[in-house]
Amino acid sequence: MRILIWHVHGSWTTAFVQGGHEYLIPVLPERGAWGGGRPQAWDWPARAVEISPHELADAGVDVVVVQRPEELELAARWLRRVPGRDVPAVYLEHNAPRGPAATSRHPAADRPDLLLVHVTHFNALMWDAGSTPTAVVEHGVIDPGHRYTGELAAAATSINEPVRRGRITGTDLLPGLAEAAPIDVFGMGLDGLPEHLRDELGVDGALARRIRPVGDLPQGVLHTELARRRAYLHIPRWTSLGLSLIEAMMLGMPVVVLDTTEAAEAVPDGVGVRSTNPDRLRDGLRELVADPAAAAAAGRLARRAALHRYGLDRFLADWDDLLARVVPGAAGPIPAEPGEHAAAGTGPAAPVPGRRS
Repeated sequence: MRILIWHVHGSWTTAFVQGGHEYLIPVLPERGAWGGGRPQAWDWPARAVEISPHELADAGVDVVVVQRPEELELAARWLRRVPGRDVPAVYLEHNAPRGPAATSRHPAADRPDLLLVHVTHFNALMWDAGSTPTAVVEHGVIDPGHRYTGELAAAATSINEPVRRGRITGTDLLPGLAEAAPIDVFGMGLDGLPEHLRDELGVDGALARRIRPVGDLPQGVLHTELARRRAYLHIPRWTSLGLSLIEAMMLGMPVVVLDTTEAAEAVPDGVGVRSTNPDRLRDGLRELVADPAAAAAAGRLARRAALHRYGLDRFLADWDDLLARVVPGAAGPIPAEPGEHAAAGTGPAAPVPGRRS
């Protein structure tokens, strides 16, 4: 198939374009949000090609995968075909609702011409899609390999914009957890974190210095640096399932996880600690840091669980199955080379009817 898809989420799209189709990535001269093209920082296969808006009308697009409401209008204008009516369309939703948890109407609600695809069952549960048919295709992650050494008696966490997003990302939980171990914070937008901890959260100097901003590293470097820490923290109160958590588990890291949204599904017992009680998370982190052998054993279980549920082969097979149902008469994907993708999975996701609240 020829699939039109915007580059919106780097890790998710990197997994998606590993499949056996041709992926058309819109590019504008100024790039930006609506025409970013291929990213320079990610290793994408040649089947993911940049395409300008004026080329799209004659590109023979088989299906459109939109991820933002504005893309429906852009696709109609650039393709000169209406998504859902003149060309099959899938609306991919990455996020949990931002508004009232149980009553938020999805932008694609009551659109029987679309298929709304969620990345977690929790997100599908919380969004009100009305009569729009829905499906769930869980995340897939490219295996970074078992890199865990745990040589540093510290925790790692990946949080983008922890000051601006605050309680959503669990930034206020960092001081309590830092009582158990130093915490190295990776991610974008870390400027002002020490000042925020001191001035807004009232964290004293000695404890604040145990929360150490590192910054936004290239993915390969990031994976190596994460795996040097003894454990990985995942503490957002409200989020879709973070790919950074799955990547950390695949690295072989034991995890300390706030048990919200999809965490209970993604993180099985025995791979660290999972709780809604911050005190229990702190105590569990302290135990992992104090016992490197136990931490490594939990990390091995975490890797095995993540590969089984979120392996790339399962993810791509699920998408192939879903797209084959959306696009009438579609040909199958180009077969992957033997061993090209390194993970097993759980089988295809079936669409479920849309529901009204």
